[in-house]
Amino acid sequence: MSTLERGALQVVRRLRASGYQALYAGGCARDTLLGKTPSDIDIATDATPERVCELFNRTVAVGAHFGVIIVLQGAESYEVATFRNDGRYGDGRRPETVSFSDARNDALRRDFTVNGLFLDPETREVVDYVGGRADLEAKILRAIGDPATRFSEDRLRLLRGVRLAASLGFVIEERTWEALCAAAPAIREVSAERIRDELTKIFTAPTRARGLDLLDESGLLEILLPDIAALKGCEQPPEFHPEGDVFQHTRLMLDLLGQSVSRTLAFATLLHDVGKPVCAFRDPEGRIRFNGHEHVGADMAERILRGLRFSNETIRAVVEMVRHHMAFKDTPQMRTSRLRRFMARETFPEELELHRVDCLGSHAQLDIHRFLLAKQKEFADEPVIPPRLVRGDDLLERGMKPGPRFREILDAIQTRQLEGELKTREEALEWLETHYPPL
Repeated sequence: MSTLERGALQVVRRLRASGYQALYAGGCARDTLLGKTPSDIDIATDATPERVCELFNRTVAVGAHFGVIIVLQGAESYEVATFRNDGRYGDGRRPETVSFSDARNDALRRDFTVNGLFLDPETREVVDYVGGRADLEAKILRAIGDPATRFSEDRLRLLRGVRLAASLGFVIEERTWEALCAAAPAIREVSAERIRDELTKIFTAPTRARGLDLLDESGLLEILLPDIAALKGCEQPPEFHPEGDVFQHTRLMLDLLGQSVSRTLAFATLLHDVGKPVCAFRDPEGRIRFNGHEHVGADMAERILRGLRFSNETIRAVVEMVRHHMAFKDTPQMRTSRLRRFMARETFPEELELHRVDCLGSHAQLDIHRFLLAKQKEFADEPVIPPRLVRGDDLLERGMKPGPRFREILDAIQTRQLEGELKTREEALEWLETHYPPL
């Protein structure tokens, strides 16, 4: 039993010893029944928030108004929520009022049947008021009660439905799917931050390609990421892209990524060719061209990610990767100094993976990828960019003043160092003496 599970069981037993019900709820109950290890454990109880705080020494009242208390056990934390009824949802996000209730009513207020299950962690008995166990076994995602009502209560459930169906490999039940598609335009009412977080979960999951499909088929993609929807029907040269249009190419690349990917790599893959529809033209010979699409795409990627309120750090990394993804074809012809600088960039390791799936998702030629792997091995015994042989202090001692020429001299020496022409500080100073004598 994991530390997380041991701590959760202690919370459950403490509540029960005090005369209260306590059950695993929601996603952790669902995942446990599916044979998966839950990443967190939520506990539902008939104890009031005040009583929960009295029973445990370390608590945080993150949502006491909604009956939610965080209980800290060692290094782990558990969301302990009081069974409740929800009042009217006025803002498409949260109920205006709640009233404490019982397990049955608590289940009926939830989003999907597979999330409305309770599990007794001691007896493994399933408490099911919504038919969630049958849907779990049939691999069906179904809204609890009226689907349109569920989606109107919290508009983010539109994206959660897509994410759950993709990640679980479930089919969305017909009425639920129809209501989801009909309500798709209402996703505009959700804050950019909440949308960002759901999209991140979709595109960093191993099922990201299926997630893209469901976003597309539901109409959510056209609303949230119209520049990605615009990739559909954007033709590519068949000799380089036998897989099809830019959308199919991007989808295939997402599918080819590893099981676990960072948000920067996921969104760089999604956005790497976003500039192609804007730049597409046919040359006089009738060949399809996308000249400069990586630069146009980098600017578009920045606009898209800023609109989704991503951090500046994430935006910088993704934009860098989009802007340079076409430079890989030139690496075998680069001088050693330029290649070393190219490979020393912080984003290069993920760019290399982006290049790999870019190739596998099109012409399937990995010659450049193998070349760069060999170069990584060749440069492994020392930093790709070793410490400079000559520094700014050396130039100052020679009477030179900081400015454009100052940087030009330092870069000229470093280039020769990276090319292997200058190997020691003495050689570098001698070169400096010859080409830039003291003033």
